[in-house]
Amino acid sequence: MSCAVLLTLGRLPKGLELARCLNAAGCTVYVADPFGTHLSKPSRAVAKSFKVTAPNTDSAGFLCDLKTIIETHNIDLVIPVSEEVPHVAQLHGQLPDTVRVLCPEMRQLMRLHDKFQFIDAVRQASLPAPETHHGDDPAALELAKQSDTVVKPALGCSGTGLHFIAKEENLPNGLRTSTNVIQKRIHGQEISSFTVARDGQVQGTALYKGLIFAGTVATLFERVTGLTPVEEWIARFVKAENYSGFIAFDFIVEDNGAAFPIECNPRLTSGIHFLDHQGLADAILGAGPDGTPDFKTHKRMQEGHTSLTKAYAALPNLKAFVKRLGLVFTSRDVLWSWRDPLPFLLMTPMSWPVLSQVMFKGLSFGEAATKDVEWLPKTSVNKNAA
Repeated sequence: MSCAVLLTLGRLPKGLELARCLNAAGCTVYVADPFGTHLSKPSRAVAKSFKVTAPNTDSAGFLCDLKTIIETHNIDLVIPVSEEVPHVAQLHGQLPDTVRVLCPEMRQLMRLHDKFQFIDAVRQASLPAPETHHGDDPAALELAKQSDTVVKPALGCSGTGLHFIAKEENLPNGLRTSTNVIQKRIHGQEISSFTVARDGQVQGTALYKGLIFAGTVATLFERVTGLTPVEEWIARFVKAENYSGFIAFDFIVEDNGAAFPIECNPRLTSGIHFLDHQGLADAILGAGPDGTPDFKTHKRMQEGHTSLTKAYAALPNLKAFVKRLGLVFTSRDVLWSWRDPLPFLLMTPMSWPVLSQVMFKGLSFGEAATKDVEWLPKTSVNKNAA
């Protein structure tokens, strides 16, 4: 299907995966990124890259840059890739009817992006969710006295500002703010999901778990099966929201199989690496018959450069080092492609704007990759807007 597509971030492997997927389906793929150098730039799947204003520097300038690209290159489809999605959502209503923006409109998006409003949406859909309160709600203090809790910014990302508080500890006053949420900590296995949906119907879902992490971001992850309660929960929520586009959840699955969502990411996530390109492209573009995309044959995926670094970081614990090294050598690298080798071969220089912040400013990879595009609380909509 011939289509001109604009991806609004190119620095992350999931964006590169999407570019390759859509290019293979016959689309012309353009990439906009505040970094002039990024991972997807040397890819043969990308027709052209554009350096744009960082939305956290100038949100209006970012949108203006995107609209210029859309008009100049006759873009048919705009797809946000990561934490820039709330900025891109503001394009709804500002573009010609012929241009589709693959994310919810702002009201629905912020209802899901905000960690408190998301739990409220879950309850409205009559689905299970952990007890959650705003940090300045007296009920939050009572919850912290009765159970282990998790404290996190309502609009945070990449694990920034995350705290685990045992019930034996006092909840610090500094964390009891209106911008934080206090959530009952559910103990069990953490499972992530990635779903592509259309008009409230799930087109495909991948469930996976992290095995090696850089901070809170998984760099090596494994697809998991047999979690029917999780898949059913996702299908019910997507239907309740009449959702279209990409949506992802983080769950805690207890030993008895009960699944509880802890947050929602209404955007692309690393689960995209598990889905077959043809079926995924059909689901995104609305081409061909409805159906579920097939999975790739590899059950373990990784960003190999970082995973290998984390394997060596396990030394001098020889057992942990050998275990991680074994995972690295038995997992498929998400960057490598015989047909498109340059992103893998040039990963270090192309990712330097991210890597330099990790090496010299002490940021985690997740923070460095999103700090200029994430949706900051000061730019958020009113928490009662939904």
